[in-house]
Amino acid sequence: MALVEVQVPDIGDFDEVNVIELMVKVGDTVKAEQSLITVESDKASMEIPSSTAGVVKEMRVALGDKVKQGSVVLVVEAAGAAAAAPAALSTVPSTASPSPVIASEARQSNAAAAAPAVAPVAAASGPVQVFVPDIGDFKDVVVIEVMVKPGYTIKVEQSLITVESDKASMEIPSSHAGVLQELKVKVGDKVNIGDLLAVLVGTASAAAPVAAAVAAPVAVASAPAAAPTPVAAAVAAVAAPAHAPGGTTVGLPHASPSVRKFARELGVPLEEVKGSGLKGRITADDIQAFTKAVMSGAAQTKAQAAKAPAASGGDGAGLGLIPWPKVDFAKFGPIERKEMGRIKKISGANLLRNAIMIPAVTNHDDADITDLEAFRVSTNKENEKSGVKVTMLAFLIKACVAALKKYPEFNSSLDGDALVYKNYWHIGFAADTPNGLMVPVIRDCDKKGVLQISQEMGELAKKAREGKLSPAEMSGATFTISSLGGIGGKYFTPIINAPEVAILGVCKSTMEPVWDGKQFVPRLMLPLSLTWDHRVIDGAAAARFNAFLGQILSDFRRVLL
Repeated sequence: MALVEVQVPDIGDFDEVNVIELMVKVGDTVKAEQSLITVESDKASMEIPSSTAGVVKEMRVALGDKVKQGSVVLVVEAAGAAAAAPAALSTVPSTASPSPVIASEARQSNAAAAAPAVAPVAAASGPVQVFVPDIGDFKDVVVIEVMVKPGYTIKVEQSLITVESDKASMEIPSSHAGVLQELKVKVGDKVNIGDLLAVLVGTASAAAPVAAAVAAPVAVASAPAAAPTPVAAAVAAVAAPAHAPGGTTVGLPHASPSVRKFARELGVPLEEVKGSGLKGRITADDIQAFTKAVMSGAAQTKAQAAKAPAASGGDGAGLGLIPWPKVDFAKFGPIERKEMGRIKKISGANLLRNAIMIPAVTNHDDADITDLEAFRVSTNKENEKSGVKVTMLAFLIKACVAALKKYPEFNSSLDGDALVYKNYWHIGFAADTPNGLMVPVIRDCDKKGVLQISQEMGELAKKAREGKLSPAEMSGATFTISSLGGIGGKYFTPIINAPEVAILGVCKSTMEPVWDGKQFVPRLMLPLSLTWDHRVIDGAAAARFNAFLGQILSDFRRVLL
């Protein structure tokens, strides 16, 4: 085994480009030509591949560092006794990459033979065809963006489409000026050198045959060192990514080609993802987080929101209902219009779906918590110095876990015609925040005591109020408790949080006279409202669940049974 330093290959006329993404870490096994880092200039971003296969032993660069040709990226323990020499930057695996100068000359030579020649013309009255120029060692690159449409007036070297390989994206410029009569490609098509791209009419003087850059803006070695030629300008135009940092025109989200490919595989709309990387760049972690949020119901794509009827503004057509009334409220008096927050929009659509699709039934009952409340007060006095305040909700969570274990159908979910029974007990609790209702989840409540549950509940509730809850902290619940105990009320009907099959609503406890067989005695009673999915649970099971829950709350020692 040999330790080999992997260096930045020839990246053209770029000096000290910024490192904006690290794609590997120490301990990772990398293959030859695997992308290691992403760098960015003011005109393009590119991925730097590895010249050697092996295990990463040391990272020599960090986010924000500046690198240039020859800079050491990392150290790998190569599988062979000797590593291959640093390869020129390429987007396809190659065991022997020619030098940039030879490669450029070869590509221009191949282009002259393969692509239809477009000679400069002074003025053409008839239609002029625009072909895909030399785009280097690329084959079947995918069109990911169309930047013009018929009727547009096109300038020489104006970008027409954006194409993408597995490691780079580039814009394809026009070789002529004129009015776009017909575009021969669309998003999703695959193109190669010489393919017909567009037809222009009323064409003015054209540029010389255009040679496109490979993965990054690489200077054509055979070009004169004098003023920029149309070829050099075309290279710069092609090399410029769809998203140019600091520019005024944004065609695509700011993400590397590999991340965009990852997003396409998952069906994630990149324009709706917020980037957490340098300069707002979208990373693979951002894609994963967005996917988890959508799957858990914590977020919606615009397509989902468009399909779902809005909580208050849908017209009901999708449900076969009469149209929602449209009223000019201002004619009756002064009004103020405020857009709903993001949380309310998301939760509103979910609640509407759940309320319509779930055949929900609610059982109301009361639990005697007189002794439990006395125990809670004494526990808080004993643990006053710990800073952890035990709430009735913490006891209620433990009681619900015991009831869920006795009646496991309440801890299940429908999956088509099957019922999935979960052997874990994650309890969600509704938290009232300035931004709307949120439901943090306490995991493995069966393995935690009341004190630990109280502490976690306090921490999660604080994060919810501050808007810092992560999607993971709001997903995976098997049963939810919605408590209005700190506000008031008697009973209510909470809406089930799909894919759960039940939810418990709790209101404020009150002192009431209770007959003990001889006389009326004051007892602290807690109102319970259990809503359940009638497809999974029947009325008898719901009554038994509520009765058992009440027994535990009246004598908490039953939790130990």
